[in-house]
Amino acid sequence: MRFLATRRLWECKAKHSRRQFSAKVGTIFEDSPIGLDKWFTAIWMLANCKNGVSSYEIARDLGVTQKTAWFMLHRVRLAMQSGTIEKIGGGGKTVEVDESWIGGAARMMSRKQRARHRGIGKTGKYAVSGKAIVLGMLERGGRVAVKVVPDIARNTLLPEVVKHVAAGSEVHTDEHRAYDGLVGPRYKHAVVNHAVTYVDGKVHTNGVENFWSLLKRGIPGTYVSVEPFHLFRYLDEQAFRFNARKGTDASRFFDALSAVAGKRLTYQALIGDQPLGGSPAA
Repeated sequence: MRFLATRRLWECKAKHSRRQFSAKVGTIFEDSPIGLDKWFTAIWMLANCKNGVSSYEIARDLGVTQKTAWFMLHRVRLAMQSGTIEKIGGGGKTVEVDESWIGGAARMMSRKQRARHRGIGKTGKYAVSGKAIVLGMLERGGRVAVKVVPDIARNTLLPEVVKHVAAGSEVHTDEHRAYDGLVGPRYKHAVVNHAVTYVDGKVHTNGVENFWSLLKRGIPGTYVSVEPFHLFRYLDEQAFRFNARKGTDASRFFDALSAVAGKRLTYQALIGDQPLGGSPAA
C-alpha cells in the first residue's frame, strides 16, 4: 500500500488490484467531499453543546449549505448511537423509569402537518395527537437508556424495562399502573404518587425528569421541529452527552470520534428511499 500525496489517497499495491481509497472509507465520513477539519469541528460542537446545535449554525460556522450540515449532523448522531448491550442497574442499584411525550401540540399544526402526524401518540384516553412517546430508564448517578415506544401499555413498557434493566435493581416509577407488573423476584419496585408528592424518602424519579428537561430544551429550543421517524437519532445524541456528562469536552469529542468506524448512513437512507444505515435507539 502506498500514499498518493497529490490526491491524498491510498493505493493498494496488491497485484491486479490498484484500488484507491481514503481514510474516510468505512466510516461515517465515507463519500463525503467535506474535509476532516470541518467534520471534526461538527463532532466537537454536537458532542459538547448542552442543548444541541442546529444545522443552520453548523452551516454558518463551517461554510457549508444547511442541507449539507443537516446530513453531517445525522451522520455524527449515528456515531453517537450506543452499540452496547450492557444493562443498567443491577446489584441493588436504583433505576428510575418514566415515559414522556415529545412533539408539538396539534392545535399549533397546519392541516397538512396534522395529516402527516395522524395517529402518532394515540393511546386510548391518553391520546395526544402529533406527539411521540419515549421511555426513559436512568441508573441513578449513571447511564440513561431511551427508546421510542408506540404506547404506554403494560405489554409495551415492561418488556423494555426487562430488556434494559438488570435483575436485582431497585426500580422507581410513578403511579402509572402499567409498572405494577415489575413486582416480583426480579426487581424491587417502589412507587411515588405524583398526585401527592414528587419525593417520598429516597423514592423519586427526579433524575430521569432532569433528563427529560434537557431533552425538551434541545428539541423545541434548538431543533424546533423533529419528525417522529428521526426522533431516535436525537435521543441518541442527548443520551450520548448525558452519559458522558462527567467527562471533559475533549473526552466527549474523542468518545464520538472513536465510534465513527463501521457506520454508514447515505442520504437516500436518511430520507427513507433506502433501508436505514442505523437502527433505532435501544
